[in-house]
Amino acid sequence: MDTNLGSLEACKSPCNDIITTPTSNGTVSTIQKSPSTQSLASSESTLGSHLARRLVEVGITDIFTVPGDFNLTLLDHLIAEPKLKNIGCCNELNAGYAADGYARSRGVGACVVTFTVGGLSVINAIAGAYSENLPVICIVGGPNSNDFGTNRILHHTIGLPDFSQELRCFQTVTCYQAVVNNLEDAHEMIDTAISTALKESKPVYISISCNLASIPHPTFSREPVPFSLSPKLSNPMGLEAAVEAAAEVLNKAVKPVLVAGPKLRVAKACEAFIELADKSAYPYSVMPSAKGLIPEDHKHFIGTFWGAVSTAFCAEIVESADAYLFAGPIFNDYSSVGYSLLLKKEKAIIVQPDRVVIGNGPTFGCVLMKDFLSALAKRLKRNNTAYENYFRIFVPEGLPVKSEPREPLRVNVLFQHIQNMLSSETAVIAETGDSWFNCQKLKLPKGCGYEFQMQYGSIGWSVGATLGYAQAVPEKRVIACIGDGSFQVTAQDVSTMLRCGQKTIIFLINNGGYTIEVEIHDGPYNVIKNWNYTGLVDAIHNGQGHCWTTKVFCEEELVEAIETATGPKKDCLCFIEVIVHKDDTSKELLEWGSRVSSANSRPPNPQ
Repeated sequence: MDTNLGSLEACKSPCNDIITTPTSNGTVSTIQKSPSTQSLASSESTLGSHLARRLVEVGITDIFTVPGDFNLTLLDHLIAEPKLKNIGCCNELNAGYAADGYARSRGVGACVVTFTVGGLSVINAIAGAYSENLPVICIVGGPNSNDFGTNRILHHTIGLPDFSQELRCFQTVTCYQAVVNNLEDAHEMIDTAISTALKESKPVYISISCNLASIPHPTFSREPVPFSLSPKLSNPMGLEAAVEAAAEVLNKAVKPVLVAGPKLRVAKACEAFIELADKSAYPYSVMPSAKGLIPEDHKHFIGTFWGAVSTAFCAEIVESADAYLFAGPIFNDYSSVGYSLLLKKEKAIIVQPDRVVIGNGPTFGCVLMKDFLSALAKRLKRNNTAYENYFRIFVPEGLPVKSEPREPLRVNVLFQHIQNMLSSETAVIAETGDSWFNCQKLKLPKGCGYEFQMQYGSIGWSVGATLGYAQAVPEKRVIACIGDGSFQVTAQDVSTMLRCGQKTIIFLINNGGYTIEVEIHDGPYNVIKNWNYTGLVDAIHNGQGHCWTTKVFCEEELVEAIETATGPKKDCLCFIEVIVHKDDTSKELLEWGSRVSSANSRPPNPQ
């Protein structure tokens, strides 16, 4: 097997050159080509320049930053690296969201903030990246090394001489923490932190004392040995036993199905999943948070499995199957629609990144998902019964009712037109809210990217994530679907998109409130102050950069806006404010909201 640095999953295109070297056990380890940094590997090499080289080496070419007095010197040394670009963000939360979006495409991301006031601002975004298994390197400019162990009180703290508050906060949302306050072990701590982020596919925290970044040290004076992570290996006996047990169950089944889950990404098993689908002829669906990880143009793809709010006829096929294999699932109250999935444990084979559970029977540990799926594909008999059942009952969804001339725009009409915009040269970012459900129904063409944050579900995530994702793949045009409530949380970094010359199309869906919350539990707190959103973006634009805005009320205006955004303004950031009725939601949100509300309002169990 191989270990890809700077690439979260096998199904995403690599963004950086890699070289492969055979290891002693016959496996292949991939190593990022080291950048040409001969000029830096000299007496001028410092802790800051070493960190910069390491970031470039693992595939990072953009860092998302907010300056503060503790990180200024570090930033000087990071941006001195010619292959590393500084993307200054408006606030730390958006910098973290941008690193999250960047990591989804590039495989790893990084943000740089200042001590405590910056760290505690970015921590919500880091927690979201942790929940989504994304390797984000959060770098903090820390206090002067001489201040550690003293009884001094520093600014940007809570007024106590104990500087560990920020570290203690990050310990729960990162898989490794490095506080670099001396040069002797700085090299080892930085390398360990970055390696751990890549191996665990989780965020890490690196704090670097503000007076150390510019100091040369012998450990940085030579070109560092390129990263080469030891590949994870399956236990051969465990793998064989797991495959044999799973094949016995599936080969006896009459109408087995496959379901792809979000942990396919961290397991780098997307291609192996498709290999299994091809050889078995089973139909496959995706859990909502796995949309975009596997192709939807495959002949046996049957849609999104999301219980009562699945795409048409998908849930009926999955839940009626006599065996189902879930690859990398996450079952929570959102993905299970308030714990209402009609699944039976004894029928399920659950494949996690490093273990396999067969129904109510045995669990096999030390078995990597990628190896298991590939080996299982060779042991299954072809069986397309479930797909034939799907094909018999399937009726394509109808088109929205034709709009009357100048009729107020409906959301289903909007997404019909967004569907027609998609191609291999686009990517969709769906904000938390009704866009979750409307975007799930989009049929992604081959090569079209797709991302949303389901496990953490932080409103406002999409603005920063759009910035980061678009920066990582400038060859794609990002289409972001954002509600007005979410946009109000993080709107400022449209400014950064303009500074970076991005050409994203933002559909701002203005329905006057937090609609997803309304459908769970309504109240006056879900109504927000209406903004002139196009006017706001025009003010942010301020004549600097390429930007075009418009406001649409009906289908005719929407068609004209899309023609302009994809034609004369194709090289601009295009902001299209879509005015819709406050109660115009997808039927899926209505169903999902009522079920989640029911789950939230369960009475306490009697003691």
